[in-house]
Amino acid sequence: MDWIQSLNKAIGYMEDHLLDNLTCEDIAGHVYISSYHFQRGFSLLTGITVGEYIRNRRLSLAGQELILSDIKVIDVALKYGYETPESFTKAFTRFHGVTPSQAKLEGSNLKSFNRLIIKIRLEGGTVMDYKIINRDLFRVFAMTRLFKAESSFSDLPKFWSEYYLNGYHKKVCGMMGVCEPEKSGCDEFRYGIGREYAEGADIPDGYEVLTIPANTWAVFRCVGPMPDALQEVLKRIYSEWLPQAEYERIQDYDLEMYTEGDNQSKEYISEIWMPVKKK
Repeated sequence: MDWIQSLNKAIGYMEDHLLDNLTCEDIAGHVYISSYHFQRGFSLLTGITVGEYIRNRRLSLAGQELILSDIKVIDVALKYGYETPESFTKAFTRFHGVTPSQAKLEGSNLKSFNRLIIKIRLEGGTVMDYKIINRDLFRVFAMTRLFKAESSFSDLPKFWSEYYLNGYHKKVCGMMGVCEPEKSGCDEFRYGIGREYAEGADIPDGYEVLTIPANTWAVFRCVGPMPDALQEVLKRIYSEWLPQAEYERIQDYDLEMYTEGDNQSKEYISEIWMPVKKK
């Protein structure tokens, strides 16, 4: 299924089940995408997380229901997934700027958050610098940690900063970022910092060897300071390249390749390696 079609189908599923106990795993499974890549692509294209979308839609509908009916605040809170009136009031007030009780008063101004429809909009005609390569199985050794997809854009740069601040780069230079494919039923993914492993080399404490299977890779060149340059190319991959390419991504290791030098320079070079197959 086309990437944009898959996202719109996922949004339709969320809309049909807004009153249910939705999980990202359920939504992604409905359109046969891994939870990690679904959340990543959704956030890149919309600027908000899946959780924020669901929460905003529920609070928007809750506000409409309060002003259009005589329903009690506690009943609306329970209907839209809040366990207590207090937690609902806090979220409602943060979103609308007024309390649920104030919303029932005539003339109250409420915010509306409408259903999303994702479309492709071609702009600029700028070129994406990428290549398709085949590579045999290889190994890397890395220090790994578990992350949640929803907060990964802010948490991964923190992991890199910590890696250098603690001097781990003196043991193993951070030439690669390795994102492991998520395991079924798990809401976290494993990400590692390290480099390629030479057979027989010593493995420092706190590191492990990961086996990267043989794959076809779409390799995208990023130029500019980190992490902004890499995240901007990621956004273009999901919004421009995947919807029109002859390839589709597969669920396997994702890689980031880094070069030596000042990673805050305008000329700094890095790469995104995405496992793909022909459509």
